[in-house]
Parts: sequence; C-alpha cells; structure tokens
Amino acid sequence: MDENNSDEESDNTATMSTISHHNFINNSETICISIVENMREDYGLYVWPCAVILGEYVWQQKDRFSGANVVELGAGTCLPGLVAAKVGANVTLTDDSSRLEVLDNMRRVCDLNKLEGNVVGLTWGVWDSSIFDLRPTIILGADVLYDSNAFDDLFATVTFLLRNSPGSTFITSYHNRSGHHLIEFLMRKWGLKCVMLLDGFSILPASKASQLSGNVQLAEIALISKDNA
Repeated sequence: MDENNSDEESDNTATMSTISHHNFINNSETICISIVENMREDYGLYVWPCAVILGEYVWQQKDRFSGANVVELGAGTCLPGLVAAKVGANVTLTDDSSRLEVLDNMRRVCDLNKLEGNVVGLTWGVWDSSIFDLRPTIILGADVLYDSNAFDDLFATVTFLLRNSPGSTFITSYHNRSGHHLIEFLMRKWGLKCVMLLDGFSILPASKASQLSGNVQLAEIALISKDNA
C-alpha cells in the first residue's frame, strides 16, 4: 500500500513538471533558454518576472558579460545565469545549500541547455569554503530581496564577494513591494551604493512586458570607494 502511494505521488510530481522556453532576440541573433519548472515545489523552481527582466538585461548587455566571471545568488531556475553563460560568461550558479532539489534542478537545466555552469550550494551569511573561492566580476540576483528577515545575510554575502573581487558589481531585479527605503538603509549599513536604478519593464520588449505584471526595479550596486567614504 505504501509503495503504491509513493508511486502515485511520484506520478503527480512528474505531471506538475513543465519545460518553459524563453527567447531573447535582437536584430541579428536569437537564443532560447529552456527551464524545467515544477509547480509542486516552492518558489525556487518557478520562473518569476524578476528573472525574465534580469535575463533580458544580461542579453542586452551581452558584450559586457562575455568573458566575465558571473555568480548568480539564489539562482533557483537560474534563467539570468544561463543567459550569461550563453553569451560567453564563466558562470557559477548558487542557491541555499539545504535546498538539494533546487541544486539538482540547476544541474538539470544546464545539461538541458548544453551549457557549462558550476553549481554550488551557498547559504547567505554562512562562511564556508564555497564562498571563499568565488571572485566574480558581476554578481546577479533575481528576486532575492523578497524576505526582509534574510536581507542582512544577503547583503553580508554580497559585500564579502564585492570586497573579494575589487571592481565587481551586484545587479539585482526585485519587486518594489515596500519602497526602496529599506534597501537604501542596508546599502549604507554595508558600505554600498546604487550606481544604476531602472524600471525593470522599461528594458523589456513589448511582447514580454504584456505577459508580466508587477513593479520591478533593476539596480546595480557597488562598494563605496574609500575616496568617497
């Protein structure tokens, strides 16, 4: 009886899995990224609007990302990181070390898209060997600013990575749920500054913007230099 129930649960989980396809287009080139999503799992296995917007930004800035060392934090389905890998970046995809199903899915989508991506368990605010070897020139984070209880751990991790790789930047897309004020406070607390802030929908092609909703901001964050401190 237990075995039958287990088989039924496995079948239901498989039924809820789907592969979504995300196209990125300019006048002379098109790429497609395929993502395995699972509606039975938590938010880490679903492509949210912030990921689409950040992926589009990476695509539009592909010359900047080509050859860059990119780390995506809280990658989940890792759409922005996969776009970066597609345009020639050296990409490390990370998510919470305890979320094994998410890490496994990240490896699966790398294989699905025939892309090389280093998948690493990295828990914000935890200082283990996985973080000390990372020296990104660009850090990505799509919708990582959703739980205010985790903001300090996130900013501590971002600040460490920025200091570990001088000249690097953190590019994040997030829903402006409660204003930018808390994020501004945390940037000051951790010695960071915002060097770019955009309405996320302003960079989307009309065909994509019409399929999404929300108030999404896209920000680029860097360390405050000692000269400006």
